[in-house]
Amino acid sequence: MNDLDRYLQAATRDNTRKSYAQATRHFEVEWGGVLPATPDMVARYLAQFAGTLANNTLRHRMAALSRWHSVHGFVDPTRSELVKQTLKGIRAVHGARVQQAVPLQITHLQELDAWLTTTSARAKAAQDRLGEHQALRDRALLLVGFWRAFRSADLVSLQVRDVAFDGTDGMTLHLAHSKGDRGYEGRTYGVPALSRLCPVRALSEWLRVADLHDGPVFRRITRWGTIGSQGLHPGSLVAVLRRLVSGAGIPEAANLTSHSLRRGLAGWANENGWDLKSLMAYVGWKDMSTALRYVDVRPTAAARIEAGLASREPAGSALIALPAPASAVATPDRIALDLTLLLSSYGPSRRGLPPARKHIESITLARYRAQHLDKDGSRYRLRFDLESPDGTLDERVAELLDELHRAAAGNNCYLEASLKDPASKRCWD
Repeated sequence: MNDLDRYLQAATRDNTRKSYAQATRHFEVEWGGVLPATPDMVARYLAQFAGTLANNTLRHRMAALSRWHSVHGFVDPTRSELVKQTLKGIRAVHGARVQQAVPLQITHLQELDAWLTTTSARAKAAQDRLGEHQALRDRALLLVGFWRAFRSADLVSLQVRDVAFDGTDGMTLHLAHSKGDRGYEGRTYGVPALSRLCPVRALSEWLRVADLHDGPVFRRITRWGTIGSQGLHPGSLVAVLRRLVSGAGIPEAANLTSHSLRRGLAGWANENGWDLKSLMAYVGWKDMSTALRYVDVRPTAAARIEAGLASREPAGSALIALPAPASAVATPDRIALDLTLLLSSYGPSRRGLPPARKHIESITLARYRAQHLDKDGSRYRLRFDLESPDGTLDERVAELLDELHRAAAGNNCYLEASLKDPASKRCWD
């Protein structure tokens, strides 16, 4: 590989490159499509997998196909009216609410920690290397992942050289790059030492027993208990978590995913009085809408509502007096949604960014009377008419997201976009 190829490859994140390659392979090999493709071919592909694959997955497949055609100099079939109408129809028939990951509750974390501690001690006494090594690794993985709210890719990419222990104060973990690090600047995270469920002691013990001095922190372990040189795969964390909850006998936590640690920490912090700004600074979220997707506000909101109702309850009555319905209630004819978007180029050249942003702002967003919410052009407020012949709000939001992705792909750019209703906190992405 020459220097140019190496830099071009480094400019695209591994996960994005792999997922796009898988998407085009699914279209070409598993379905039997041909590249370059025609609009009719892409529409038939969508129709076959509608209802089987999630709408977000289909949108991702379209982004991958769009990029393939753009990179290779072919007309993009995903921008055709036939494909757009097919996607619109699929959303109408197979519309589904986005499923959030089940959060790992602090009580379940305590149960898992106790079970892993006991398991490692028993395995050590029985000279069971596999059992001891697995329990120590999994305990460190679990506690670090929860208390730092790391993604699975962050956990498995962590290197021994990037772990620094600060005596009794805790430790720091440096990630050379992560999903939110668009500039590849890296970030160092502080991890506090705790009296219980301590990630610092758990990680220190794992590194000591495993005798690791370089390479990945969390590694594969053979069936004989030998610690390998290769790190865990990000996709294996779901299997690890479900094996743990099964072994610890926690059936109600059987549906955990790799995002459950992140949501668990966010929920725990919210319930314990952390304000959103502090949580965002700790986890590393730069956008409020992203943070709100991980926080379940229902318990806190319920407590506040109940407190307010109790303070206003009429004396001598357990019932709340409801006002008589108004004879005429004015309803707003439009809704404001906040758009967050991030643009990045396919390769080292950034020439596609200005035309992509110009197209998005002057054409795509102009129809929604967009207003800037920040200086760097990553947040906008849009206005949607509630009554429109173009379809329901969900349909129009989905169509807008598709159009944004096509505008970015047409200028050799990646795009991450989400919309949020600031009133109801509902999100679309």
